[in-house]
Order: sequence, then structure tokens, then C-alpha cells
Amino acid sequence: MDGIREIFAGMPWWVKWVAVPLLAVFVFGGVITSILGALIGIVFKLLLFVGLVGGLIFVVKKFSGGGSKSSSREW
Repeated sequence: MDGIREIFAGMPWWVKWVAVPLLAVFVFGGVITSILGALIGIVFKLLLFVGLVGGLIFVVKKFSGGGSKSSSREW
């Protein structure tokens, strides 16, 4: 680890803070985008699932026992 620090110690600031991160994004960009795409897909599917379950619960509660006294008392 000390060897890497010695190498970077003699470099200008723009190499450490601009060039190296850009090279990392260039080399690993496909991996980063695929991981982010998978995470976004999972979150979207999770939200879709929660919405569909909530809609199903709403429809079942609305149409089951619609004329009973307990549901009319809630309103």
C-alpha cells in the first residue's frame, strides 16, 4: 500500500482526482451500469408489487360484504 501512496505522491492533483476516476469509470462503467440497472429494476418491481397488493386489498374490502352494517358504520 505504501508503494501506491509513493507513486501518487509525485503526481499532480488532476491525475489523482480527475484522470484516475475517469479511467475507472471507463473500465468498470459497464459493470456499474448493469448493477445500477438491476437495482432500479428490483426497486421498480417491488413498488409495483406493493401497489398491486394494495389495490387487491382495496378491491376485496370494497366488494366483500358491501351491504353489511359494519362497513356502513365506518363511513
